[in-house]
Amino acid sequence: MSSENGQGDGGAPPEQLALIRESVRQAKAPRAKPRTWRGAELAGERPVARVLVDKGVLHLDRYFDYAVPAELDADAQPGVRVRVRFGAGRHRVREGRREGGGLIDGFLIERRAESDYAGPLAALAQVVSPEPVLGPELLGLARSVADRYAGSLADVLQLAVPPRNARAEQRPSPDPLPPPPAPAAGSWTRYERGAAFVEALAAGGSPRAVWNALPGPDWSEELARAVAAALASGRGALVVVPDGRTAARVDTALTALLGEGRHALLTADAGPEKRYRQWLAVRRGSVRAVVGTRAAMFAPVRDLGLVALWDDGDDNHSEPHAPQPHAREVLLLRAAQDKCAFLLGSRACTVEAAQLVDTGWARPLVAARDQVRRAAPLVRTVGDRDLARDEAARAARLPSLAWQAARDGLRHGPVLVQVPRRGYVPRLACAQCRQPARCRHCAGPLQGQDGGVLRCEWCGREENGWHCPHCGAFRLRAQVVGARRTAEELGRAFPAVPVRTSGREHVLDTVPDAPALVVSTPGAEPVAEGGYAAALLLDGWAMLGRPDLRAAEDALRRWIAAAALVRPQEAGGTVVVVAEPTLRPVQALVRWDPVGHAVRELAERAELGFPPVSRMAAVTGPPAAVADFLRTVELPGPAEVLGPVPLPVTPAGRPRRTGAPPPGEQWDRALVRVPPGSGAALAAALKAAQAARTARGGVEGVWVRIDPPDIG
Repeated sequence: MSSENGQGDGGAPPEQLALIRESVRQAKAPRAKPRTWRGAELAGERPVARVLVDKGVLHLDRYFDYAVPAELDADAQPGVRVRVRFGAGRHRVREGRREGGGLIDGFLIERRAESDYAGPLAALAQVVSPEPVLGPELLGLARSVADRYAGSLADVLQLAVPPRNARAEQRPSPDPLPPPPAPAAGSWTRYERGAAFVEALAAGGSPRAVWNALPGPDWSEELARAVAAALASGRGALVVVPDGRTAARVDTALTALLGEGRHALLTADAGPEKRYRQWLAVRRGSVRAVVGTRAAMFAPVRDLGLVALWDDGDDNHSEPHAPQPHAREVLLLRAAQDKCAFLLGSRACTVEAAQLVDTGWARPLVAARDQVRRAAPLVRTVGDRDLARDEAARAARLPSLAWQAARDGLRHGPVLVQVPRRGYVPRLACAQCRQPARCRHCAGPLQGQDGGVLRCEWCGREENGWHCPHCGAFRLRAQVVGARRTAEELGRAFPAVPVRTSGREHVLDTVPDAPALVVSTPGAEPVAEGGYAAALLLDGWAMLGRPDLRAAEDALRRWIAAAALVRPQEAGGTVVVVAEPTLRPVQALVRWDPVGHAVRELAERAELGFPPVSRMAAVTGPPAAVADFLRTVELPGPAEVLGPVPLPVTPAGRPRRTGAPPPGEQWDRALVRVPPGSGAALAAALKAAQAARTARGGVEGVWVRIDPPDIG
């Protein structure tokens, strides 16, 4: 019966007839069947492979369907690495590497019987390895991290899954060992809830705690006991530390407590083959405990029972590659995803750690005040008034109190000298009026070079015949004298005492228990056998005066890290800090109260709306690109845009950091702030705007970073 003129079919109107015809057409239409370009035979069951291609571009942050040839059926299982054709067979360039024939790496996510795509499907070109390296738990974690940081899943998986090493894959992993017996609480009894925490882990519980470790070397053994307790419950454990030296100490403590073969050490120092072999042993379930640096936060530990992070305030925990996640936040996501125990330990206390306790998400693990006083050294201060009364000491940068502490300490053992800079003269100032020495052309800071030549750090011009524009003086002085210059000065002052330096070029792990002066930059302090007899913390104002929101928190953390290596006050340990004693971080060091300092910092940030109470994102790039991005992004309602403002120009010859402007170029930065509860909406909006820009192409790019560590 005809229906072209609207008649028939029961007199239905044309609009309804059109809907009926469309429904019939869809019902009769065959489902899209995967076909290869060459018509090769396909897998009999689930012939469709859903693949995540290794393209860290936001508008391609989705899965693509490919056909599974019969010859790849057995190896093409979820989680394996594959190679596929992408981009209509054209050559693609990624990170300077040409992908011949349009082939690109990817991960096979799942196998399906049918595809949602109606057109022909290209076939999988190759299964790189039958080893399934991407499990559902790791995939879910990577997706959560990508969403939180407004990044792509492919970029996160580049951080989570190490590069393949064929020789490591061919070696079988050892059989898993049975769970060890539950450990004794040991020195955890020094903390008010320490023993209960270890017992809860051994019983299969999932306690969450922020641990303020006491001074001294026992923290690594205490961390090892927490790992042993989790293993005793039949579960796995993961510990992330800031650097290889710290990882080696925890590795030694775990080996002494549990023996060989129960844990894996994942650090870059191991080399690609050994590291990948250990990573495979963890993924296969042969090893249930992991200790490692930043990249280990994604380690695929089976039946995870404990995630632990040591010293979350260290900059090394912040990943420099996109999407730049922080290890603390990744482990928080893992604790929620796996419903496991969480331990955040440090000698100091960050504002984020204080917030976990303030919200009730975690419980504090702290020692009683009398226990703290027995373990901590005596801390004395030297302020501006003391320096003003001691002109000779002020010129030498070491007041009389510091000299006396060094002399007394050298009678009983090594003395640590912490300076905030390495090298000789990072910053110069007028010797008469103390105004910073700046370039006449661009007002950039002047830096001393070898041979006494002055050079601008911004434009690179040499400065000949400098004089102070404020007072007319011609002499310069170092605002901050570095480790090498300090070592030379101390060597002349104590000619019979050996002087050792520890810094970026050469970091010492340990020093013997013998009289010596150890000059170190923050974070590079070696451990002294038996502890240091004294410590001098110089140029405290230099760390406190940084234009950064975390300046006070970081200064206190670095001071406590150095002072914790000194012997207790009962054993004669003394620390002298050269900083204004009335400042809050200095008082927190004197009282050895980093938790109280973090709590007060948290209260101030809550009042001002600063992170971590609020969520914040930084948008950086060329001024026109930042302005265009802010016009097009659909921010959530409570979002507040701060800026944009120009960033300092990157000096010529300096290495470029991720998200930093190229040398000589002017970039702007805008900060976007939202109240608690809107962080996910902010990340989604920024990610959508970035995806739209990259899909258009031909536009200047901008960098988006969630929770930037340095907002000024």
